[in-house]
Amino acid sequence: MPILNEKQRLLRKLMACSFTLTEANLYLDSHPTCKMGLEYFRKHRDEYEKLEAEYISKYGPILARQSEGDKKWEWVKSPFPWERGES
Repeated sequence: MPILNEKQRLLRKLMACSFTLTEANLYLDSHPTCKMGLEYFRKHRDEYEKLEAEYISKYGPILARQSEGDKKWEWVKSPFPWERGES
């Protein structure tokens, strides 16, 4: 297995957290009053938001809606996330 750099590790953590949130979302769809499920979802949502903010501050937007350019559409100025060699 190749050695991952910090950027790749952070992106993988984001992907894992996103998967966890999707699974928790599906669980809560059928168990909407489960307090443990709600706590689990909130915990991982907070973690995702923290990781996302860290990634964006260091490496730029992950999604087009996160681009904040006022004078130019910044989303296209660097390689797209899937072109950045994170695989």
